[in-house]
Amino acid sequence: MDAALHCIDGVRRRMLGDGLLTVNVDASPPAPTEGDIVDLQRVWTSDVAAYPVGGRKRKTLTPWTRQLLRGAQMFVGEGDAALREVFDDHERIASLGLHAVVNVPLLDASGRCAATFNLLGVRPTWQPQELALVQLLALLATPWVLADRGA
Repeated sequence: MDAALHCIDGVRRRMLGDGLLTVNVDASPPAPTEGDIVDLQRVWTSDVAAYPVGGRKRKTLTPWTRQLLRGAQMFVGEGDAALREVFDDHERIASLGLHAVVNVPLLDASGRCAATFNLLGVRPTWQPQELALVQLLALLATPWVLADRGA
């Protein structure tokens, strides 16, 4: 997975410029029903100092988690206010000069969001062709991420 994501991140840097790429997997314990808490664990990062591999986040059900993690729909957040609304670590994000995010769900064979491909950028908005590129890069990453987690 690491070599594949390094290549994907290289394309991301050439096409979209500075930013941060992370991949998180759903590390929630198996449960008979969908719970109100989702545990995410970072399995890849382009900035190990700011966001090291192994970092964990516990997310409650919010509009963001319902859209991305439960609904398996891409989330686009543009501008500092959008980041503040969604992320507890928005101050760290801002300190890195990042102002917009795209979170793409990586789907397992059943269509469930098993992981997320997360790109933060220095510009406050995304162009449609940039969003299409992020989705394509996430699609390319999916087999390696899911194989690595045993999905």
